[in-house]
Amino acid sequence: MHIHTGFLRYSNMTDLVRVFGSVLLSSVIYLICVNLWLMPGNETTINFIVMVNVSISSMTLFIFRFAVKGLFVFIKNDSGAKKTRVLIYGSDAEALFIKHGLQRSVQAKFTIIGFIDDDYGKKNLELQGTKVYDLKSLEKLKRKYNVEKLIILNQDLDEKSKKIAIEKCLAFGIQVLTIPPTDQWLFGKLNFNQIKNLKIEDLLQRKPIQVELDHISRDLLGKRILITGAAGSIGSEIVNQVIRYKPSMVILCDQAETPLHYLSLQVAETFPNVVANIFIADVTNYDRMSKLFLDYRPEIIFHAAAYKHVPMMEENPTEAVHNNVLGTKNVADLAVSFDCEKFVMISTDKAVNPTNIMGASKRIAEIYIQSIKRIPGNNQVKTRFITTRFGNVLGSNGSVVPRFAEQIEKGGPLTVTHPEITRYFMTIPEAVQLVLEAATIGKGGEIFIFDMGEPVKIADLARNMIKLAGLQPDKDIKIVYTGLRPGEKLYEELLNDGESTLPTYHEKIRISKVITNNYNDVLIDIKELIALNNRNDILGVVKKMKSIVPEYISNNSTFGELDGAPCDNILSGLQASLDPPKRKTVRSA
Repeated sequence: MHIHTGFLRYSNMTDLVRVFGSVLLSSVIYLICVNLWLMPGNETTINFIVMVNVSISSMTLFIFRFAVKGLFVFIKNDSGAKKTRVLIYGSDAEALFIKHGLQRSVQAKFTIIGFIDDDYGKKNLELQGTKVYDLKSLEKLKRKYNVEKLIILNQDLDEKSKKIAIEKCLAFGIQVLTIPPTDQWLFGKLNFNQIKNLKIEDLLQRKPIQVELDHISRDLLGKRILITGAAGSIGSEIVNQVIRYKPSMVILCDQAETPLHYLSLQVAETFPNVVANIFIADVTNYDRMSKLFLDYRPEIIFHAAAYKHVPMMEENPTEAVHNNVLGTKNVADLAVSFDCEKFVMISTDKAVNPTNIMGASKRIAEIYIQSIKRIPGNNQVKTRFITTRFGNVLGSNGSVVPRFAEQIEKGGPLTVTHPEITRYFMTIPEAVQLVLEAATIGKGGEIFIFDMGEPVKIADLARNMIKLAGLQPDKDIKIVYTGLRPGEKLYEELLNDGESTLPTYHEKIRISKVITNNYNDVLIDIKELIALNNRNDILGVVKKMKSIVPEYISNNSTFGELDGAPCDNILSGLQASLDPPKRKTVRSA
């Protein structure tokens, strides 16, 4: 029965049953043999001896196994290694299972101080010798026992209880760790590497988003779907979620070779039966994108390809226009030419009353997407053009959260531009769920605004990330304020001046009532903008952007001199400040 194959220090009730079964089986076999081959008359004595043997053998093996296990635990706990004092959230069978898992783990050096439960009726009870406390006891336990960590089972808490527990822990300097559900433990045992720090996403405290799965499934089932910018943070999540609705084909388009390669490997491994075509292309290359449409005939397009970093685009305005405006125009025009069913553009809250090049370029793309369905003399535009507008997503490539995590790992400091700067945040899966939902709602021409919750102070985000790492802000790791970067706002908005919203059936999605634009007028403006861009006329480009988007007022930027002043009088000075320094020519003798 393989009782020799187990580790003695991990002995449990299952092992005891196997031991008893082995002893009993051997004794039964012995009895059968004795009764078959020995002379009758001594059955009572033999049976008595066998019963005593079963009892003594089983008891001896039980005691031996638990003695070894107890000795191991004693040596482990008395090894002199520093042990972390922890509390476990919960007082049910799962909490006990966690306690036993921690005690059995070779790597986890924990001393279990007690259980924490928000059920006041369980206060002061004991579970296998370990006391149950309520949340109000956290501060006292921190002082008395120097508790360092609280361990929470990932699926344990509702949002309200989680918020209260986390806030109290952060306030008292107690680090929060999470453990996966016990059914995910490897071979039923807790692996030390499965104990993780609480993620910053858990501090958003947002209710799980409910989407109409049937609507989305009907929309995507059996369709050929193109995702541009597929290797990016949003694009790759769109890929992962769209595939679950069983399209007939997904076309993954991106110009970044290595990230696209990794995405293709992930898709092949996770969804081996999905037809996924990898297409390396730059959306600004019309001929290359035209080949994509000819080869694959996409029916639904999710356009996530864009440049998004504000300071970088402020220094490279022509690239922002080239990629965000021309690239969007190319894909949208091809969608019309090939009678695609739907074009969904991923926009940003930085397009609202923009103060920077990136936001203005995205606003111009929005204007074009909205106007294209109203092409004069062409009532046959079959494509529904839909725009989704939302704020920052947590954990996206190059965003504040990975940056802070990297700075914490290096010991700080954390760099924040301004003490009062705020941003809206969503998780990437949240944002994509709402994108898919908006895509099913859209009739064409709408800009959908997502409920981003309350804005978050970046300084508070930095402090919380330091605390989640088990460190103290301004003591272990400092926060340094560096000043607003060119084009950066103190706060973001979701509606332009003069815009209002209409509700949809989904509580987290609203429709922006925007001013409609004439397609021919928009087309003329964009052609002029692209012509200026092709000539690398930076000031002409920015001036034209401000003409197309009158609410675009530069903030903390060189281009602010173009606002509210006769541009012709300042162009030469601005151009001189933007042009790279000229090298001096040295003539040889």
